[in-house]
Amino acid sequence: MADSMKGLKRTHYCGDVTEVGQEVVVGGFVDRIRNKGGVIFIVLRDRTGIVQLLFNDKSDPEIFEKASSCRGEYVLMAKGKVVERESKNYKIKTGLVEIFVDDLRILAKAQTPPFEIVSDSNVNEELRLKYRYLDLRREPLQKNIMMRHEIAKVTREYFYENGFLEIETPMMMKSTPEGARDYLVPSRVHQGKFYALPQSPQIYKQLLMISGYDRYIQLARCFRDEDLRADRQPEFTQIDLEMSFVDSEDIQECVEGFVQRVFKEVMGVEIPTPLPRLTFADAMNRYGTDKPDTRFGFEIHDISETIKNVDFVVFQNALNEGGSVRAINVKDGAGTYTRKEIDKLIEHAKGIGAKGLAYIRWADEPNCSFKKFLKDGELETICNAVGAEKGDLILICADKNKTVLSTLGAIRLICGKRLNVIPDDKYNFLWITEMPFFEYDDENNTWVAAHHPFTIPMEECLEYLDTDPANVRAKAWDLVLNGTELSSGSMRITDFELQQKMFEALGMTEDEIQAKFGFLVDAYRYGAPPHGGMGIGLDRLAMIMCKADSLRDVTAFPKVQNASELMSECPSVVDDESLSVLGIKVDVKEN
Repeated sequence: MADSMKGLKRTHYCGDVTEVGQEVVVGGFVDRIRNKGGVIFIVLRDRTGIVQLLFNDKSDPEIFEKASSCRGEYVLMAKGKVVERESKNYKIKTGLVEIFVDDLRILAKAQTPPFEIVSDSNVNEELRLKYRYLDLRREPLQKNIMMRHEIAKVTREYFYENGFLEIETPMMMKSTPEGARDYLVPSRVHQGKFYALPQSPQIYKQLLMISGYDRYIQLARCFRDEDLRADRQPEFTQIDLEMSFVDSEDIQECVEGFVQRVFKEVMGVEIPTPLPRLTFADAMNRYGTDKPDTRFGFEIHDISETIKNVDFVVFQNALNEGGSVRAINVKDGAGTYTRKEIDKLIEHAKGIGAKGLAYIRWADEPNCSFKKFLKDGELETICNAVGAEKGDLILICADKNKTVLSTLGAIRLICGKRLNVIPDDKYNFLWITEMPFFEYDDENNTWVAAHHPFTIPMEECLEYLDTDPANVRAKAWDLVLNGTELSSGSMRITDFELQQKMFEALGMTEDEIQAKFGFLVDAYRYGAPPHGGMGIGLDRLAMIMCKADSLRDVTAFPKVQNASELMSECPSVVDDESLSVLGIKVDVKEN
């Protein structure tokens, strides 16, 4: 049987034991054991760190025997006096002391774990996720989870100090179109009807503004049934906020203060404000993406005018079809990118949708893939247009603008990582402003909302709503950090007539409007203050601040690529009786 804790009460965490002469009681997991016959050292571990326990010929024989029976991951409590270590370890906080134990309790024994609980684990991630409760004992994950806690703590403190009220919104709500598939919850009482788990608290926080709660904050759980990737989970936490009687600049200024505060208090990093801004159009033209990583160069250059007379059919076809020819200058890339390496980039470009890449590799002399089509001086003109010098690599894409920008944006990142020019100790925040209001759906040949339908267009664009959707810009913005989108925000429509017009512009009928958004539209009739807000991804923010590779590294119990959780094996089959109560029959379709 396990020992009892009776008579012992923990006085210190393992990582806080530093003062010689103290009487302390610690508890934790056995990290490792060194049994040298007459002397036993047990390293005890908890979430704060480790401390060494000492047992020798001066120990009570019964305690010494108990210590010798301990194995890795046993749960112990130990009482004793802090003494100076003979063999000191200056690399850790507790490395100058150890505890001479006079009372040892084995609270729980442990089987040999399926993998070693060490910081640098080379174990298959699938196995670690299956035994996530063991994986979470490892120091790197514990540091991440604790930093995430600190971020959440500072978040609440900052917004409380700035007059925000934390208000919970429902976890079961009406299914409304918000850009991704809903997770649906069947109703037992109202059979055949379903609740939806919130993709975001968007509608409720707007209703709170109409209700007069002018500053709302919530660390909201959100759910989206969409394909996963490194920075996306089906359930995630959003620092959700909404403000009344403000404009976009007020909201952005408030968030900049939060960014400054959280980086300073959690990491000791100074973030200068105001944060830089780029319009959506500028971001796309310079970086090929609306979430650019600005920690390095290799920006996109439009060389359409420069090459308009070059007799190269690939270039001319792109221009004749209304596209463009653009290039990135990979500084000092010629030495790294051999012809074989360039061929890999070309294949990657084709995978994105481009027909290929042209290139100029300037090692000793410029080596140009389309040199035979150039007249005297044209090669030098192209090099000058992108600021190329000896040692550089110029990569050129010619196609429709959308294809060119997405291709070079992706290639730019690949080259930046390959040349190791992206500093991991730099935090480049960026506001992306003047987002397009509509985006074109190629499959259905129609314009659709690029944001939720309550986003207000910029005043100067209202005249284009019916005639020129491509030119309508939204009073919306994104917050980007090191190439990751942290947040989207916007000012909301509060005018009943304008809201109706927006729904109509999106092709919604009166019946559809009433069925999906009737309660919100009705609320507008009773007076709505000007308001707007944002939702900042807490998980993504923690991922970047922890320098983690994936959201899984900052989430206690994450899902994997197919949205399952390996540890508990969910989702799982539900018995027929439970389904019958809900009035549901399952028709499993083959994938």
